[in-house]
Amino acid sequence: MIAIGSRESVIHNLEDAGCETEMIRDFLGWFDKGQQTKQLELLERQREYLLGRVHMDERRISCLDYLIYQIRGKATGKRQDRI
Repeated sequence: MIAIGSRESVIHNLEDAGCETEMIRDFLGWFDKGQQTKQLELLERQREYLLGRVHMDERRISCLDYLIYQIRGKATGKRQDRI
């Protein structure tokens, strides 16, 4: 098994990554058993979850950008598409 730092630093890193208490407990259980494949599954699932949130927020930002564009265009007298 590859050493990835102290237990405390692993916990801190998982917390910083937004992992819930249950996920951290599961990760440490797999860590104690030397089950790197299971650890990676948990980490990849958390990564996918966070990436999904990023994509959702990107869509929300695009909606806001569109409205800002519409309002600024109206203020400058540019042609507006109807909503």
